[in-house]
Amino acid sequence: MRTLVIESATEACSAALFEGGALLAGHSEVIGRGHAERLVPMIAQLPDKGRAERIAVSLGPGSFTGVRIGLAAARALGLAWNSEVVGYPTLALVAAMARASNPEPVTVCMTGGHGEWFVQDFGTGGLPEISLASLRPEEAARRTTRRLVAGSQAEALCALLPSEHLAIQLLPDARQFQSLPEALLTADLSPLYGRPPDARLPGPTP
Repeated sequence: MRTLVIESATEACSAALFEGGALLAGHSEVIGRGHAERLVPMIAQLPDKGRAERIAVSLGPGSFTGVRIGLAAARALGLAWNSEVVGYPTLALVAAMARASNPEPVTVCMTGGHGEWFVQDFGTGGLPEISLASLRPEEAARRTTRRLVAGSQAEALCALLPSEHLAIQLLPDARQFQSLPEALLTADLSPLYGRPPDARLPGPTP
């Protein structure tokens, strides 16, 4: 079975095509913004224009816009190709990438919104040990952190910690999807924003 993987939740944008567990082709770029313009052409560059029986897409957390763009593309292609669409947590992919070369528990620390960081711990099997949290840097530094720290804010977090840690600067990459535990794939395509929305509906008038 072929699997198309879409990752657009952060400043990185990537797409990859797998045959079983083998990578057929993939592309990754750090673009900051512009996922809407770059993602579909990136998929079209893959063999058979990325067509697959299964599509796996990042659910976030990360950029609100990036998460929505990835989900919209996955749903549209799934409908066009009659393919199964599943989601996965962005931080779990980063944890899997870090553990591929350092097989130990890991704290993932990624850029969040409004100066906060997304932080989550993953165990030796690559599964989450605690719930995702969006924390200010000083709050992230006060929590218990694994020796191995990975993500876009790994070095920044380790610089705030008193003891020695191993920091691995990483952005999620669809080409590393095979490292992700299968148990973390879900048919629930609800976005994982990681923090409350900035805009709120007005409450009832007293």
